Amino acid sequence: MIVDNVLDILKNILDVLLVWFMFYYILKNIKNNVKMSLLFKGVLVIIILKLLSSWLGLNTLGLILEYIIMYGPLAIIIIFQPEIRGVLEQLGRSQLLGRHKTLTVDEREKLVYEIISAVDYLRKSKIGALIVIERDVSLLDYINRAKSLYADLSSELLISIFFPNNPLHDGAVIIQGDRISCAGAVFPTSNSISVNKRLGTRHRAALGVAEETDAIGIVVSEETGRISIAVKGELFYNLTIEDARMMLIDELRPKQDDFDDEEEEDDYEEIN
Repeated sequence: MIVDNVLDILKNILDVLLVWFMFYYILKNIKNNVKMSLLFKGVLVIIILKLLSSWLGLNTLGLILEYIIMYGPLAIIIIFQPEIRGVLEQLGRSQLLGRHKTLTVDEREKLVYEIISAVDYLRKSKIGALIVIERDVSLLDYINRAKSLYADLSSELLISIFFPNNPLHDGAVIIQGDRISCAGAVFPTSNSISVNKRLGTRHRAALGVAEETDAIGIVVSEETGRISIAVKGELFYNLTIEDARMMLIDELRPKQDDFDDEEEEDDYEEIN
């Protein structure tokens, strides 16, 4: 009898842990998708309004919300079918144990140094480029459709890839950890109405991958030489080389190292 009770308790604990993990995993991936985050917030607002209407006795509002809640899921599936499919694909691409490699401080400094050195040369020469850095959400689907390299990261290699007339210069370079995984990668472009219409395919592709994943997209404009960075569903346009450097340092820093922010920035400045 005691053994049965212990097993029942363990089963209940396991059940709760699995449900908690499922919700955590789903919400974590929704957070990385800007469109689904907005949809989730909208659903949350509707639920809160329904609870308030029931509590305050607002019958008309409550009746309307009942119809929305009743037929809303079907409407959401039809209207947001591409976004839902994207989240499911993202769940499949995500790595359960997080990033495939945690970079040391030295490796992160070298990564930023090589990228910024290449970007600085490319902007001065007005050579267009798109460099994407993978983080927790896997970009394997895009890597598999691109030209595999798996080479050591260097500014010289990045510059040569994007040099005019190179067959791979039109696509994106994807960096995993501290290595270049592929070149010539193609990403879906963003349809965001907030993007300046004068911005080209590279900018929209960078924003597109930043909307669907937690990757960082670095763009050098071929027309103006200006630097832009897309991250967390936002495009930061016309950055200085120092702004780009500091943004990369901040975004690539592991979350658990936040309390060492000032010390690490000072160390990096001394090295450079």
